Amino acid sequence: MQKKRIDWLNTGFIGTSHLVAVFAVIYMAAIQFSWWTVGLALLWGACCGVSVTGGYHRLFSHNAYRASWVLRAFYLVFGAATLQNSALKWSADHRVHHKFTDKEEDPYSITQGFWWAHIGWVLHKSEKEMDLNSVRDLYADPLVRFQHRFYLPIAVLTGFLLPGALGMLWGDPIGAVLVAGFLRLVLMWQATFSINSVAHCIGKKTYSLTSTARDSFVTALLSMGEGYHNFHHRFQSDYRNGVRWYHFDPTKWWVWTLSKVKLTRDLKRVPPQAIEKARQAVRAQLAAHRPMPDVS
Repeated sequence: MQKKRIDWLNTGFIGTSHLVAVFAVIYMAAIQFSWWTVGLALLWGACCGVSVTGGYHRLFSHNAYRASWVLRAFYLVFGAATLQNSALKWSADHRVHHKFTDKEEDPYSITQGFWWAHIGWVLHKSEKEMDLNSVRDLYADPLVRFQHRFYLPIAVLTGFLLPGALGMLWGDPIGAVLVAGFLRLVLMWQATFSINSVAHCIGKKTYSLTSTARDSFVTALLSMGEGYHNFHHRFQSDYRNGVRWYHFDPTKWWVWTLSKVKLTRDLKRVPPQAIEKARQAVRAQLAAHRPMPDVS
């Protein structure tokens, strides 16, 4: 494999952001603490989180359902605040990941190591340009094109300037930028990165043995339901990741709830028979490879 060049801009910003996030904790503990600031950070985290899981991932990358322009705009605004790239670029990378899972072409393949899959791929320059052919459906959406063109100013405005302005209302603009801006950002990065790394290492292969993707409640808890990753890789068009009613998948509940007020529609579901067939196939494969007991 060709040696990757370090992306010093990404590396510097991500490293600095982690240091600022640590200072945000110190700021709250030793300088100024405000429940309003904590509340803002939680609200911003929820809006940004669902914009990645429900928007960037399940809507834009997989077309698992359709959404009104109001909801798409919400996703694009708060998705930019996560500083994970534009929806167009994010989806292009993710579609390649699914097409070439665990292969060299996979941009964050776990076969290149845990560190690479988790964050290393972000810290290195990609040798390939974005393949617009894989996201032509998204490029046809003027809202997606607008966000892609003005991604950086939208990210700075929504991710840092707006929280700071809101923090002025209760006299804590610095804390708002530190906590709702940087601390929230770093925690979201780690949650998203965990799906590329942890969810390919820890958990069960319930529906398919052909990839490293695994189902895990732990990663689902960290990522608003994205941790049922083996199911997702087997049935990527389904708007659900946690397919059983008791699975922790807030994104699934969000999308379903919005369908009741006509903000989402055409929610795609894999037939229960196909899901059960996949489960039984995995059980049969595991049983066939299970060693016979020694009865001597």
